Amino acid sequence: MLTLVIDIGNTFTKIAVFDNADLLKVEQYQQTGTNEINNFISNYKIARVIISSVKTDKQHWQTLLEDKFTATYFNSSITAGINNHYKTPNTLGADRLAAVIGAHELYPGKNNIVISGGTCITYDFIDAGANYFGGSISPGLNMRYKAVNHYTAALPLIEPDKPFPAAYGNDTASAITSGVQNGVKYELEGFINEYIKTTTGYNIILSGGDSIFFDTLLKNSIFAPYIKIEPYLVLKGLNAAIQKHND
Repeated sequence: MLTLVIDIGNTFTKIAVFDNADLLKVEQYQQTGTNEINNFISNYKIARVIISSVKTDKQHWQTLLEDKFTATYFNSSITAGINNHYKTPNTLGADRLAAVIGAHELYPGKNNIVISGGTCITYDFIDAGANYFGGSISPGLNMRYKAVNHYTAALPLIEPDKPFPAAYGNDTASAITSGVQNGVKYELEGFINEYIKTTTGYNIILSGGDSIFFDTLLKNSIFAPYIKIEPYLVLKGLNAAIQKHND
């Protein structure tokens, strides 16, 4: 059975087709319209659709899609077998919930630390018993660079390039790069250290657009053996959610 999975994020919309658990195709769009959707699904006989969105406004192409298929909108009531202990489940970001569902689906019976790098960096933890209590949200990599420029009079906007190997910068541009990138690195290590104080047998799952970058930041750390890179974790979580929701 083919499933169309759509994840509408703050910056990009990701669209995927799954054949049961197998990911067949995935694309990412900054601007999404009816033509993009129709072209994407033209070669597939879609049986069901699940849509997740961090935005409140419904886009025109979503309405047209609903005319063709019965679409399920992902929300906090679709837990796919995990125990959600978040105190305000209705305010929990759909992407964060889908990510922990995906982590549990891919690595059941494990303590999974889920770190997603996109517009924001999110840290979430689901234990081996499928219990999710919450996590943390901080500014993403690009947001930090933009904030340094926006909230100052003289500091330039630096474009992220590659990981900064030095402990400090020797000019303004490299000082900003050092501060942002090493700040993210120390933040990653700090959150992971807090989680593993009471955890054994854990995975560190890196997802989102900055997952490869985060892996590079952590490659020489003691956490490297525990890292799993899952750039499509949210999509896989949504696919697992709709399959279990319909069963």
